[in-house]
Amino acid sequence: MISRAYLVTAAFALLLLPLNAVAETPQKVAPKPQEILRPQQKMRVLPGQLDDVLVFNSNSPELVLQEGILLSSFPESGKTTPQAHLDCAFSGRFDIFSHHIAKGSERDLRTLYHAVVAHNPGKQPVTVDTLQAASYLSQPDAPFIQLPADVLNNNNGKVYAGPGSRGASDILRGRRQDIFAPLLVIPPGESRLIFNLPITIKDLEPPINGRSTIMRMRSTGPIHLASLALFAKTDAAGTERAPNLAEWLDLIKTGKLSSPRDKVPTPIGAKGNLIYGRVAGVAKGSQWNGYVTDPGQLDLKIPNAGQAFSYGISTLYRGTLGTGQNQSAKMLDRYSDTAYESHGNYAVQYALTLPLVNTTDQAQTVQLTFETPLKREDTQAGLRFYAPLPKNTFFRGTVRFRYNDDRNLPRTQYFHLVQKRGQQGAPLVTLKMPAGDRRLVKFDVIYPADSTPPQVLTVKTIAAD
Repeated sequence: MISRAYLVTAAFALLLLPLNAVAETPQKVAPKPQEILRPQQKMRVLPGQLDDVLVFNSNSPELVLQEGILLSSFPESGKTTPQAHLDCAFSGRFDIFSHHIAKGSERDLRTLYHAVVAHNPGKQPVTVDTLQAASYLSQPDAPFIQLPADVLNNNNGKVYAGPGSRGASDILRGRRQDIFAPLLVIPPGESRLIFNLPITIKDLEPPINGRSTIMRMRSTGPIHLASLALFAKTDAAGTERAPNLAEWLDLIKTGKLSSPRDKVPTPIGAKGNLIYGRVAGVAKGSQWNGYVTDPGQLDLKIPNAGQAFSYGISTLYRGTLGTGQNQSAKMLDRYSDTAYESHGNYAVQYALTLPLVNTTDQAQTVQLTFETPLKREDTQAGLRFYAPLPKNTFFRGTVRFRYNDDRNLPRTQYFHLVQKRGQQGAPLVTLKMPAGDRRLVKFDVIYPADSTPPQVLTVKTIAAD
């Protein structure tokens, strides 16, 4: 979803304009977007499924205005606020995802610190390895800038717009930022900081900033995790410092859930307006692994000339694009006022393999695209898009394609995409496939924060001239 930091920044920019500039400058009325139907084969159910890796998902409240517990899997016993602790242990492979925003005022420009603490409840030391990790602030690390094009080559990893975009790109490349220790050893009965990072607002106008973090971890034994928020501590001279481990542990023991809370989600199955809510809990599923073939076959037959078919990416409740397939990770545990499912699958990797085959007796040109159609359930006649496009951005992030090109040379291509709601995608991969040709294409995307699902991966065969 579009970052509140981005929206508030835009709103403040308007307020800061001179009054006469607002009143006297002629306002151009943008044409109203019109729905256009693109006929194609109906949407297909995406083969594969999510894995069993647990995700510690801390995204509520998104806007953190007060100190408190954001998400805790610690046991309830001995805690002042038992209901703030979900009593869940992580062992083996697990992920950490967090996305939170800090907002100050003219009177209060304190730095908000966000930390994740790990506790070893056992009688043996536990080693926690950080496999990949990335954490970025909206400002100055990854601002929501206007890029020169909707599609940019990102093989060097230097193209991004927003912290969700930048962090997901890093993890897709297997990176670990130096701010994260490669491993931690937690003695029996003790706790350690996974990270302790600031969300700075002091020199920003307006004073608002966000931080997105993705971590892929592995532990040798069970551990409990807590995502926490505290303001910087100050000395007599007013100099700020980061909260220390003892102060974080005291918050776990005596603190309560941070407030104000986000909107309460609509129960699954309820009628009327839908509020998805934001996620705070333990989700099941870090990666969607899919071998994309025709049903019961070993290959994926390319569309007939001039036709296309599409597969949903990050489809969700009431947003399955007519497939009936809800890909959202299930919540194994959650707070009662947060999302019922991990809607949007933020930080989840889609790892898809498409074994394309041209079964015709003529050469065919095949294109693969990534798109953001309108969220409609009736897709029998095709997908719907907007023209002209509205201003609101629904996807910012990097996708990866791996394949053998027309010279049979292996290619790895990263593309950074910015797509508005209802935007058709430009061709990203074009293959000239002779009669009987088989071509293996691998597609990957880590669904980035600050995006709004669903999207689609489209395979199209170009009509002959």
